[in-house]
Amino acid sequence: MNLDKQPKIAIIGGGTGLPVLLRGIKKYPVDISAIVTVADDGGSSGRIRHEMDIPAPGDVRNVLAALSDVEPLFEKMFQHRFETGNELSGHALGNLIIAALTSITGDFVHAIQEISKVLNVRGKVLPAANQSVVLHAELEDGTFVSGESKIPCSGKKIKRVFLTPEVISPLPETLKAIQEADLIVIGPGSLYTSILPNLMVPGLGEAVCRAKAKKVYVCNLMTQAGETLNYTAGDHVKAIHDHLGCACIDTILVNNEEVPAHIQGKYREELAKPVVYDMDRLIGLGLEVISDHILTLKNGVIRHDTNKVAEILYHILKDQQRLPRFSAK
Repeated sequence: MNLDKQPKIAIIGGGTGLPVLLRGIKKYPVDISAIVTVADDGGSSGRIRHEMDIPAPGDVRNVLAALSDVEPLFEKMFQHRFETGNELSGHALGNLIIAALTSITGDFVHAIQEISKVLNVRGKVLPAANQSVVLHAELEDGTFVSGESKIPCSGKKIKRVFLTPEVISPLPETLKAIQEADLIVIGPGSLYTSILPNLMVPGLGEAVCRAKAKKVYVCNLMTQAGETLNYTAGDHVKAIHDHLGCACIDTILVNNEEVPAHIQGKYREELAKPVVYDMDRLIGLGLEVISDHILTLKNGVIRHDTNKVAEILYHILKDQQRLPRFSAK
């Protein structure tokens, strides 16, 4: 490998987990492609998607902000959410800017590319699809729920998720990013509503299965009521493999740090608890298991430690590509 050329990393996800990871990995000398779900149908994103028939901009906005290199005040403005009590109420300014540029350019992807220039984004932000899509879930009792925001509210176990319309064209740039990646990272993020909506885009999941790069799954720290109640790390992996129809994940990164009891108590009220990594099962699935202290607490909320996770991922890349040592500090 030419050491003057940065290694390529494709990271697939959405929600709050993906931006957290990206803020750490962007400090390293890597070529980043962030592949983002556009299935959100709640809040500002849902309103814009419904009114303009464009992909949901919310997750894309958060990723753009995470990868941006601008003054903090400018980023804060981009992320600002109006609370005026009128038609602007609830809208994030960044969502409106993305919608405006989509209208001006006539293309959602082109709009993202133009905003990336303004925000001096480090890497590429690629939507999983360049059209409005709807996420559906088939529950274990045979009933169906439509809408990303409604799925976690069913209170029933999810059997599978899928997208409509039937014809969804994957973005060529996204497929190319997966094909050329030296490392593919899946997660962190809500399993059924942030991660799998990407992989369910026709052609995208297949591209991940065929890609020669090592695939790393960054496992969630906590279970989620309505999605992954009582799920172990092995359950998360099995759900991904079942949806893709291939055992694509090579490595799983799990947390082995104890969650403070008082924090667990708060999460217990939401029927959430730390994800248990069932080592024997993970090994039985043929996975390399990397366990480390990868959580941090921010305002009483558990998040992945962006710097620690990024360091581990770069170390995996370094071992794969024999890269020179680098410190993000």
